[in-house]
Amino acid sequence: MLITRSGETAGALSAGCIEEEVALQGREVSATGEPKLLAFDTRRRFGCNGSIEVFVERVDEEFMGWLRDKITSREQFEITAESFVQTIEPALQLLIFGDGPDAEALSRQAQLLGWDVHLFSAITELRATPDYRTAAVVATHNFGRDCAALRHLLPLGLRYVGLVGPRRRREELLVDVIDSGAAVRSQLFAPAGLDVGAETPEDIALAIAAEIQSVFADGTGEHLRDRKAPIHANNITQCVVPAR
Repeated sequence: MLITRSGETAGALSAGCIEEEVALQGREVSATGEPKLLAFDTRRRFGCNGSIEVFVERVDEEFMGWLRDKITSREQFEITAESFVQTIEPALQLLIFGDGPDAEALSRQAQLLGWDVHLFSAITELRATPDYRTAAVVATHNFGRDCAALRHLLPLGLRYVGLVGPRRRREELLVDVIDSGAAVRSQLFAPAGLDVGAETPEDIALAIAAEIQSVFADGTGEHLRDRKAPIHANNITQCVVPAR
């Protein structure tokens, strides 16, 4: 979580329980330069069953430049502060092939989630090579353009390639792709999206975005009320013990 001297913030530490107080403390740290280790018992004040420690320190322009370069490079990196180590993954990158209402709605939904979104009319417009944090959705509603996109995307080994359209059309496209000799190494989701009763372009965008999130976060897509395990993944921040 980044906090400016004026109190503006980017990022979050919880669902909203502690951010306001951390931001207040962050402004003081920014003014004095003295770091702080904050501790919150969320059971008493916020009604959540747990506790959290937050280390707050002032950063300089050099760090912000380094952070900007790391984010732009789309490589995994670590931020270390005292005994805390946070691993940062690149933002999800979403490649959308199509220019209809559903493609535009999906683009807006993905941007709301903070994903790196690229909208294309056809696969011929794609220049860069997708990486391991890239998902693709094919929604041109044109058989030839859909087929060309799948021929290019399916051999890449992507974790998510979504195809908008009915099952029968999927089978026809796959026959064409396989006959072309293209390997199928990517995970194909067709029809794309979770079953949320979607009808409108905005509904469909929600269903597809939820499916992509589930795939990359190893979610199950089940109702949380039916989940027996903890809601959040056990991705506890690493603690580094200094050498003595």
